[in-house]
Amino acid sequence: MSLPLRPLLLGLGSVGVLGTTVLVRLPSEATVTPAALWAQPPAVPSTAGAMAPSVVLPTRPGLPTAPDGRHYPLVPAEPAVSASLLAQVEEALRSQSTPAADLPALGHQQQVIYRVLAFQPEQAARVRAALPERWRPVFDRHIRARREFIAMHDPKRRPANLPAWRIISPEPAANLLRYYREASAATGVPWEVLAAVNLVESGMGRIDGVSVADAHGPMQFLPSTWAEPGIGNGGNIRDPRTAIHGAARYLVRRGGFKDIRKGLWGYNNSDHYGQAVLEYAALLKEDPRAYTGFYNWEIHFASAAGDLWLPVGYLQARPVPASTWLQTTPVGAPPAGSSGY
Repeated sequence: MSLPLRPLLLGLGSVGVLGTTVLVRLPSEATVTPAALWAQPPAVPSTAGAMAPSVVLPTRPGLPTAPDGRHYPLVPAEPAVSASLLAQVEEALRSQSTPAADLPALGHQQQVIYRVLAFQPEQAARVRAALPERWRPVFDRHIRARREFIAMHDPKRRPANLPAWRIISPEPAANLLRYYREASAATGVPWEVLAAVNLVESGMGRIDGVSVADAHGPMQFLPSTWAEPGIGNGGNIRDPRTAIHGAARYLVRRGGFKDIRKGLWGYNNSDHYGQAVLEYAALLKEDPRAYTGFYNWEIHFASAAGDLWLPVGYLQARPVPASTWLQTTPVGAPPAGSSGY
């Protein structure tokens, strides 16, 4: 059963992407080079004035819902159906005619499809083969990015407890985009890299909490790093604009202007992390309209109980067993086929 997309009221991030190692390589795996991020972006076809695509998102009766009426996105088992749905979602997220109220559900659907398929190489290959040609390079970058994050973590050590976080709504998309571009103009660090770091570190500011490494704020700074001369400049570590500018200065401090991979290594000492960030940055460089999808991604936490959705309003003062939280918030549990592992 399917219902039309209703007007509705996204982790990703290195904190919630625990999983298995990369199993296969996809076709057309163009390596992201730092120099490519400074090149002029390709022309993107305009959708101004076009009819908003009509997308029917999968649903079924009885699924628990969040206060805004949404449920955990479902991923069709049939590859051709998943491919058709993904193509429609990608198109709608890029259309200026798509109602703003529809974007959160569309972005979350996109996110969950990629999260699931990153764990399922054979299914991913089937879905890719059924996609229209124009979406295959986009699909490849998303899957490669997810698998880079998955490779950072041991699947046998997925946590049973959920973190002491608060999940909040991010700043408006236009504000964040302005902050990225301001910081880029001031430092030379591509705005796409800053957006990608903000995405993977805190879901573009949705996570309001302290990491296990004692990192704070939307760009996840250690207080000691923030206090270094020329980084935080005495500003509020939790303020999005201040933190984004601080992150740009830090990436330059760590050599990111000449070699962005070196700068990203300073952020997280992992080649997997740097490559994943560059895949997302490349998606933004190749088509800036991809920003709408990223902005509407939710916070997911890869726990021992499955890939849990922590919706806006999640609030825990201390770590809590996932099983305990799910008793009162069943919407966070993935339905069959929506976890990937």
